Amino acid sequence: MTRTGGCLCGAVQYRVTGPMRPVIACHCLQCRKTSGHHVAATAAARGEIEITGEVAWYRSSDTARRGFCPVCGSNLFWDGPGSHLSVMAGTLDGDTGLRLAGHIFVGAKVDYYELSDGLPTAEADDPRLTTQVFG
Repeated sequence: MTRTGGCLCGAVQYRVTGPMRPVIACHCLQCRKTSGHHVAATAAARGEIEITGEVAWYRSSDTARRGFCPVCGSNLFWDGPGSHLSVMAGTLDGDTGLRLAGHIFVGAKVDYYELSDGLPTAEADDPRLTTQVFG
């Protein structure tokens, strides 16, 4: 299944030609600061994502960087170790066929919302859920 997506203004677009991981919600401080809430991200093999337009990259830690549109500021990608690139699920076009599969860094979650979906949670990173061990 081919999926497409992009930023709010259309300056950055992407196409994913391979399978995508189920969506994982990350509640870490960095994700909260870059999105204004938690983020919901999927992932695909780097070789199966074609990006058009200029992505601005911000090195957010020693091991990861975040990609966004330099025009409208849309938060598009999380790029860390491993063979896969995380894609912010909300930037995909139309129906995705993906489902939320769990929550990571819930130890950093703030108090104004509750997790009541019954999905797996992890206090910090959980390699079983994240792009580091794509299934």
